[in-house]
Amino acid sequence: MRPVVLKVSATLFATALLSGLTCASASGAEPARGRFAADERVLKDEAVVTTRQGGVAHVKETIVYRFAGQKGFKRTFPTRSHESLSEDRVYKIENLRASSPDGGPTKVGSSSNDISTTVEVSGGAELTGNRTVVLEYDLRGAITPMGSAEELRWPVIGGWKVALDDARVTVDAGAVIRNVNCFTGPVGSTIGCTQYYTNHTHTQGIYAQQGMLPGEYLTVVAGLPPGTTGGRALHERRHTVATAFSVNAVTGGALIGLLVLLGGGVAVLYLLRGRDARVVGKKAAEGDQAPVAGTEFEPPHGVRPGQIGTLIDEQADVIDVTATIVDLAVRGYLLIEEEDRARSGRLDWTLRRLDRPQVDLLPYERILLDALLTAPDGGGRDAVRLSELGGTFATKLAQVRSAMYDDVVKQGWFARRPDTVRSRWTVAGIAITMLGIAGTVALALTTEWALAGLAVIIAGAALAYGGQYMPAKTARGATVLAHTIGFRAFLERGAIPDGDAGASRQRIALFSRFLPYAVVFDAVPKWAETVKDAGERAEGADNLYWYEGPAEWDLSKFAESMRTFTLATSGSISQSRGF
Repeated sequence: MRPVVLKVSATLFATALLSGLTCASASGAEPARGRFAADERVLKDEAVVTTRQGGVAHVKETIVYRFAGQKGFKRTFPTRSHESLSEDRVYKIENLRASSPDGGPTKVGSSSNDISTTVEVSGGAELTGNRTVVLEYDLRGAITPMGSAEELRWPVIGGWKVALDDARVTVDAGAVIRNVNCFTGPVGSTIGCTQYYTNHTHTQGIYAQQGMLPGEYLTVVAGLPPGTTGGRALHERRHTVATAFSVNAVTGGALIGLLVLLGGGVAVLYLLRGRDARVVGKKAAEGDQAPVAGTEFEPPHGVRPGQIGTLIDEQADVIDVTATIVDLAVRGYLLIEEEDRARSGRLDWTLRRLDRPQVDLLPYERILLDALLTAPDGGGRDAVRLSELGGTFATKLAQVRSAMYDDVVKQGWFARRPDTVRSRWTVAGIAITMLGIAGTVALALTTEWALAGLAVIIAGAALAYGGQYMPAKTARGATVLAHTIGFRAFLERGAIPDGDAGASRQRIALFSRFLPYAVVFDAVPKWAETVKDAGERAEGADNLYWYEGPAEWDLSKFAESMRTFTLATSGSISQSRGF
């Protein structure tokens, strides 16, 4: 009876199993094994690391990969770590090759970014099922001296985008391995792996890890006797802004050398092109004209205040135009009338045309006089308030300045217009500066020689700034300037020989004649002191023939009146946007 029972039980078990499989099939469910087979993953990754002389580790990695319609796979190696602000430790993967015994992909390539190298193994057709790929490469930089020993440390397995079931590593040192260790997880993890030990001869380290998630690594460590491979860590200087502008003996020397070379070039340009044809210095007494008396000077013969102002600073500026307006009044072309502030409620002056032929006016003086006495509608006018300057005056000021530059060239004081010379050298300096900036950026992005570009920037900026001093006077211009320096010293002393009432009138005449030059030299307050008491000594000398003050005004107030007139005129000219 017992055999019968066993037979029936076996029959019932088989029937139940068949029925269960049939129901599972009918319900659309698949066996667990079928779902597992459809997943892309690494079934097994076994690597053998063999150390060699020169610090080279040869890695032979046998990968069993389950494909699900892919042509290949990728894995990532951490090949660079930032050890300091300017230095990286690097690992070099060389001689990459791949093979397959069962039709797997064998075309191998690599690409690197800032911290890692991605190895791609690909084939020509889409694959399914399990394939074996043997990946080999040489590794440099993973073996380094550690005290009295050498240490191999490398994340041999990992960096997959898929899960890995089984990982095993063998390190063949060819020498007695002193110690072994391994870690799993992200790079730098301190979590120990499943298993690690040495073989019975202690010449091989064995490491194993069951189950790894995508992106995890199995890092193996093996301590080797000193001198086993002679390996050392590889370092590269990281290119950053700090390293691009790093200062060392080479870059510092290059910067100094370029600065000396380029700065010397700017200096040579100034010496050759920017210096006056005659050194002026303190040789004012060597001018073309003799002093008036002792150390007293007359202005250079026939030289107008506006011309002197342009000659001194090589610019036709506001004060030169202001001095020219005063000079036109002194010479009888204008009358300057100071308005009564108590009556008008404001401080202002009227410039009134005087009937005098313009035969002896220089071109820039004629343009200026025409600009002052031309109404906004283009018609002429006999008088204009200083506060009302504008309209055509603003547009003609540029013509006045241009004519003043043309005049100093015509006089033979400059070989070329100072403004043109300044512009030319300044534009050249700006162009060199921009070129230096572009060069510095390019050098900073690609090399550590960005300091050399700074030298070009500095030289260009120096040339742009030095361009203001590049206009050079001719020998004739320098001679006139030498005489002018002595004349300025005379005006700044503010001393006129004293005398009787008649001498006071002569003093007023001499004062008026020299006043426009005092405006140029900014010596009006001191020079005005020379006629402060002239009104008390000379009857009827409470006014000047070219300047009329309001009631109760006398020459004792002239210094303040002329100071405010100069400031107001310069302000009106500036506001008219001619400068």
